[in-house]
Amino acid sequence: MKLSHLILGAAFGIASISAHADVTNAAKLEKKYVQIAQSVNAEFTPSAAEGKIFFNRKFKLSNGKEAACASCHTSNPANTGTHLVTGKPIRPLSPAVNNKRFTDLDKVEEKFTEHCNDILGADCSAAEKANFIVYLMTERTPSGKK
Repeated sequence: MKLSHLILGAAFGIASISAHADVTNAAKLEKKYVQIAQSVNAEFTPSAAEGKIFFNRKFKLSNGKEAACASCHTSNPANTGTHLVTGKPIRPLSPAVNNKRFTDLDKVEEKFTEHCNDILGADCSAAEKANFIVYLMTERTPSGKK
């Protein structure tokens, strides 16, 4: 076997481990939120469908305008988004597409707090966070549309 084939195989192996680790982190965070949500409602079951509804639901902001997660992140979290204010690109939310998305769980918590307060005006519930993450993990293919 040629050295170039070995190097290429090793590179793909490392890339797949890296992507897998972030999906694993997302699953760990989902499990945490499910446990919290079930302590409030023992019958709670995470739902990608509910996560999708939450992701696309528009909320009235303090300035009177409406926004949703999809306003910046597009209707498909596997796509690259665009920040509404700055116009800067936002890497995909889907951990299957963006292998850096769930690498820092403290940052995920920080962003949940920041964005939930910005969009909803309050922190998201554990059930909303669990559903959101379950939905993100189902979106694996960028659509190329916003």
